[in-house]
Amino acid sequence: MRVLVTGGAGFIGAGLVERLLAEGEEVDVIDDLSTGSLANLGRARAMADGHLSFHRLDILHPGLAELVGHRRPEMIFHLAAQADVRVSVETPAFDAEVNILGSLHVCQAALAAGTRKVVFAGSGGTLYGVPDALPVNETAARRPVSPYGVAKKAVGDYLHYYREIRGLDSTVLALANVYGPRQDPHGEAGVVAIFAGKLLAGETPTIFGDGTQTRDFVFVDDVVDAFARARFGGSGLLANVGTGTETSVNDLFAAMARLTGFAEPAVYAPARPGELARSALDPTLVGEQLGWKPAHTLDDGLGRTLAWFQAREA
Repeated sequence: MRVLVTGGAGFIGAGLVERLLAEGEEVDVIDDLSTGSLANLGRARAMADGHLSFHRLDILHPGLAELVGHRRPEMIFHLAAQADVRVSVETPAFDAEVNILGSLHVCQAALAAGTRKVVFAGSGGTLYGVPDALPVNETAARRPVSPYGVAKKAVGDYLHYYREIRGLDSTVLALANVYGPRQDPHGEAGVVAIFAGKLLAGETPTIFGDGTQTRDFVFVDDVVDAFARARFGGSGLLANVGTGTETSVNDLFAAMARLTGFAEPAVYAPARPGELARSALDPTLVGEQLGWKPAHTLDDGLGRTLAWFQAREA
C-alpha cells in the first residue's frame, strides 16, 4: 500500500515512517523541516530500498494538491502541525493557518487524489480542557482552553464532515504527552526532552510551578504502534492514546535524576499562565477498537530516551 506521512521528519513521524517501511508499505514523506530534521529519517533511508520518497514542502503550499494527486496514496497520516501551545497563545492566527487551513489543504488533496483514509494526530492533552474527572475518556466534554487545542478539535470536526458528507474515512488519535528519542528540546519543548538535555549536561532543570501538576506521558514507540494499527481499523474513530496514569513533574524529575545519577534538587520558577493542573487519558476505547495498549513503562521509556540523548552527545 502507498501511504503518505505529513510531518514525517518529526520525532513521531520518523518513527512511524520506519514502522511502515518495515511492514512493507511504500512511503512518501512531506515535511517542510521547520521543526523536523532529515537526520531523523536516517534509519528510514537506510532501510527504504527504494520504497521511501521525501518531499520538502509546506502543507500550505499550492503544490500540495499536485504532489498528492501525482503520488495517489491510499492513506495519509497527517502529523504536520504547529505544535507549541505557547506559540498558539501568542499568535492564534498563525496556529489556525497551519493547523486548520493546512489540514483542510491535506483533506482536499486527499479527496482529489482518491485517498481512502486520513489518520490524524489529535491532541488529547488539550482537547478536553479542564476535565471533570481523570483519566478522561472520549465521552467527556471537549472544551479546549488554548488556540492549539481549539484548532486540533476543529480538524477533528472537519474530518467528521469529510467522512459523513464526502466519503473520506478518518481516524483521530488524541495523543497524551508523547516523549522519546528524537524529540527536540528546543522545538515544542517537551519536558522530558528538556530535562534529558539538562541532566545529561550536568545542569539543573527548572520546574515551573510547584511541580505537582500531572501529565500522562506515553512513549513514542507506543504512539507509533497506534498509528500503524489505524491502517486496519478505527473507521470514524476518535480515541485517546495514553497510559491513563498521572505523573507529576516532581516525580518525573525524580525518576530522571535517579536514572542519570543527578543529585541536586530542581530549581523552581513561577507557573506558566494557563497550564493545566492535571491530565491523564483513558485508553480503554483504543484498546477495544484497535487492540492497542502501551507496551513501555515510564522507567523503560525514560531509560531509552536518555540513552538516545547520551549517544547523540557522544
